[in-house]
Amino acid sequence: MRDINTRPTRHPAYSEPRRDVPPPRGCLSSFVQALLSLALVLLLLFSVGLTGGATVYAYYALTLPPAEELSARAVFMSTKIYDRHGQLLYEVFDPNAGRRTIVPIDEMPQHLIHATVATEDKTFYSNPGFDPLAIIRAVWLNLTEGEIVTGASTITQQLVKNVFLSPEQTFTRKIREAVLAQEITRRYAKDQILEIYLNEIYYGNMAYGIEAATETYFGKSARDLTLAEASLLAGLPQTPSIYDPYTNLEGAKGRQKVVLGLMVKEEYISQSQANAAWAEDLDFIPLRVTMRAPHFVVYVRKLLEDKYGTEMVYRGGLQVHTTLDLETQAVAQQVAREHLATLADRHVTNSALVAMVPQTGEILVMLGSVDFWDEEIDGQVNVALALRQPGSSIKPVNYLAAFEKGWTPATLIMDVRTEFPSWEGPPYVPRNYDGREHGPVLMRQALACSYNIAAVKTLQFVGVPEMMEMARRLGITTFTDPERYGLSLTLGGGEITLLEHTGAYAVLANGGLRVPPVAISRIVDSRGRVIEEYHAGEQVISAQHAYLITHILSDNEARTPAFGPSSPLHLSRPAAAKTGTTDDWRDSWTVGYTPDLVVGVWVGNSDNTPMDHVAGSAGAGHIWHNFMERVLADTPPKDFPRPSGLVTAEVCARSGMAPTELCPQTKTEIFVDGTAPAEPDNIYQRIGICTVTGKRATDFCPPELVKKRIFEVYPEEYREWTKRAGIPQPPIEECQLHADPTRVHLAFPSMGQEVEGTVDVWGSADTADFSHFVVEYGIGPDPIGWGAVSGPHYEPVTDGLLARWRTQRLENGLHSLRVVAFDQQGHSIEARVQVIVNNIAATPISTPPPTSTPAPTVAPTSTPRPSDTPTPTLAPQPTDTPTPAATQSPTPTSTVPPTPTETATPTSTVSPTGTPTPTPTTESIEVPTASP
Repeated sequence: MRDINTRPTRHPAYSEPRRDVPPPRGCLSSFVQALLSLALVLLLLFSVGLTGGATVYAYYALTLPPAEELSARAVFMSTKIYDRHGQLLYEVFDPNAGRRTIVPIDEMPQHLIHATVATEDKTFYSNPGFDPLAIIRAVWLNLTEGEIVTGASTITQQLVKNVFLSPEQTFTRKIREAVLAQEITRRYAKDQILEIYLNEIYYGNMAYGIEAATETYFGKSARDLTLAEASLLAGLPQTPSIYDPYTNLEGAKGRQKVVLGLMVKEEYISQSQANAAWAEDLDFIPLRVTMRAPHFVVYVRKLLEDKYGTEMVYRGGLQVHTTLDLETQAVAQQVAREHLATLADRHVTNSALVAMVPQTGEILVMLGSVDFWDEEIDGQVNVALALRQPGSSIKPVNYLAAFEKGWTPATLIMDVRTEFPSWEGPPYVPRNYDGREHGPVLMRQALACSYNIAAVKTLQFVGVPEMMEMARRLGITTFTDPERYGLSLTLGGGEITLLEHTGAYAVLANGGLRVPPVAISRIVDSRGRVIEEYHAGEQVISAQHAYLITHILSDNEARTPAFGPSSPLHLSRPAAAKTGTTDDWRDSWTVGYTPDLVVGVWVGNSDNTPMDHVAGSAGAGHIWHNFMERVLADTPPKDFPRPSGLVTAEVCARSGMAPTELCPQTKTEIFVDGTAPAEPDNIYQRIGICTVTGKRATDFCPPELVKKRIFEVYPEEYREWTKRAGIPQPPIEECQLHADPTRVHLAFPSMGQEVEGTVDVWGSADTADFSHFVVEYGIGPDPIGWGAVSGPHYEPVTDGLLARWRTQRLENGLHSLRVVAFDQQGHSIEARVQVIVNNIAATPISTPPPTSTPAPTVAPTSTPRPSDTPTPTLAPQPTDTPTPAATQSPTPTSTVPPTPTETATPTSTVSPTGTPTPTPTTESIEVPTASP
């Protein structure tokens, strides 16, 4: 292992390379090494088609300044960032103006030098200023790819690039860089090159050089750096904005681990030393920089670095004009602080707010926390860019996808307890925020009131991938893996940034046209040329669907059942808004908009600890409301523009279908043309109930025993919910008492037939749960009493002989004949006919009058379907003393009954409760035993 404790000495004139670092194995003399390097350079120049390599090399070598001028060549212009009105937000200061302190290399700790060499250029002490093999590899890869895809810069080349060359990526520049690096290595000592490099390189947060970096991050001199501190700083120069320990400590620590690993690999330190350095707690001092709207400035700076590179941003003298409105930003911070003060006893410490112009995507406000400098709330974390769960504020994305699949604001959703099967474990059972079931709700109410069960049912219809695709179209990039999400995605089960979430709502405010969030409106370079300007957006959803969501989210009446009429979502002007709350109270959201402004607000704690039951409306809602009212106070109210292709239609308020005369309440709804419901309402139904059985009436139930009722009818799967909700449902079973008339009927004699003598009565007598039947007669078409013909019989008869009716002693004239069948509960069903008794020379006798018909029992209160009872076509009224109508009466010539011309329709009675009807004692009754 190399000796890491020995402090090397160096020549005071920086003329000799470091002597404490052993030369590489097989090292050539400096003269031979230079010749070999020159040959490799010439070979490289020749291989890429350039001629006169030696001349070019000599030219570039002659242009090098003397060693004492190298530091003086590091001159650049600072970049300035302005708000939309030209107010300076931040200046990337020239390091010569106080952000750089030159320190000699012998005052730098050995582990800093080792960490830098191991990370940036492990062959620094042996290479000729460039790595020939790395250049050849880079040239090959870049030629085969057709563009610059990889670099091969040593520490010396980086110094050349920073001091002498422009940052463009061309082969000519790369060759020039290698030539100059070779010549610098030949003419200057390695210590001198490394000293200038360590004093020149950028470490982030305006710190140029190791001394400024040490002061910026740790508040000390570079000579006092520990191994842990030095290894962290050595990892910053490649991408200082990404590994910034103030905004991405996890990333910075990860980079530090890489540096320590490289030091172990190069045998500068042992593994145990690396482990100890990794475990050491680093004490960063607070970052204090004059910076207005600091979260936004850091965001813009990263955008610039990602696109133009660090050198252009910090040396290019750019004039960056942003979209931020500094005055509006100040209002946002004030409003957020005021409301958080009222929530201090509910464990709420932070808030973030983003405001945008929906038509242009311009970011007017980016408040990443209420105090950038407050370490207790992790104020430097930009929550506007952090991943958080959005709660119910993501639901409009789900309903937009449902619109594209044919749903409308009047689509009926049953918001009742539902178990959704899961791949593993118990079923998923979502609950509403208020813990209640809301039954049948239309989509408008479901979204406006933020009912969770209805939203999950909507996503089950839409599909998780389809909702993710809709989110992508709206500009949400964080929903990436369908396997990660289930139906809870519509309740905020995924993670999202406040900036992208606000941008998605801007699409709704902009009629479906998406303009990505814009922070930079214009960039002018040091020569006065405009190098970046704003660009227009694209239509990602239909204007009609965007308007429907807006119409729902701005409907204060629709959300009143859940939020009340005066919630924070209600402004003094047309505005649409949606809240969101995570289940564990870690995030409170409100995102909403007017036609001219869209604002997203988050409230919570940066350390992700839960709040004390602070919902979206109570937390973020009040900040959203107060901010909107203040910044729009001088702006005239404006309605949301309604696009063409929309119509209004009346629907049944309960079902959302076309209203019928039974619908007690209707409402006007708005639809995309061609999607208004045409099918009539089927919730409100008029259903007949048999008053005897309490079951659904059939066509065979007598009309007088059928009561019509209007029910709210729901599918059988919601039967338990209707019981909990107290909504009566019609009976499922149909009445079996008044069954098929062929089971209780008279086939002979038929309606209106003349009879005489002994008459065989044929037909059927059978019911469900059969008990017995009787055959009876009465005088006239509607007897006041009945006399027995036969029975009771305890065996049912089907198409057989029911009784023998002896009519000889009856008065001639109109009589009624009936068969009555009883079930085990005493319910009865009958069939009757009217016949004319016409016996020759009939002698009037005294016949016991039939008893009165007993009163029916009380019927159940359900509603059945009616049945039709045929009206007799022959109904002569009897006289007091019937007179024979003819001298001869027809007599049946066979025991086989004739084919009936009219079958009696059963009518219902109840079993007698009084004195039984007397049976004539002079008659001999034969009980039939079988069908003929």
